[in-house]
Amino acid sequence: MARPTVSPTGVERTWPEHLLIVSKTDTKGIITYANEVFCEVAGYAAGELEGQNHNIIRHPDMPRCVFKLLWDTIAAGEEIFAYVVNQAKTGDHYWVFAHVTPTFDAGMNIIGYHSSRRVPRPEAVATAKALYRDLLAIESRHASPKDGLAASLAAVGQLLAAKKLGYDEFVFTL
Repeated sequence: MARPTVSPTGVERTWPEHLLIVSKTDTKGIITYANEVFCEVAGYAAGELEGQNHNIIRHPDMPRCVFKLLWDTIAAGEEIFAYVVNQAKTGDHYWVFAHVTPTFDAGMNIIGYHSSRRVPRPEAVATAKALYRDLLAIESRHASPKDGLAASLAAVGQLLAAKKLGYDEFVFTL
């Protein structure tokens, strides 16, 4: 299945706070497991998600630099926390507070990734929306996607330096 080209509807999906969205991927980001909550919120059957790149749920309001930070961190064998807006099969969106960790084999080689997503706090989502809007504006000001990514990463670096925080620490202040 190719990544859907559905336009965002502006409709937000929610799910009960006591439930977690869980997925697993291989090292290339191909979904190997999607729990029932993930399937229900995203609007896909497990068979539609498994075998697909995780970006099947990527919302256009997510800055590329946040995914770059996420992938660089987990590829280095570290965990990361992030607020993410995803897009359901219908074009509806849903915000998550994600915790992504690498999965290791017995030899401590990364063999995949595990993500657990919780219902985010509304105040944190409001702050993330504003930040992501600014980062997307930075990315879009550049003709080259590579230059836009570099500029938005630099902006995140400047923000973290000004606050004297690491990325995860910053995320927990939202």
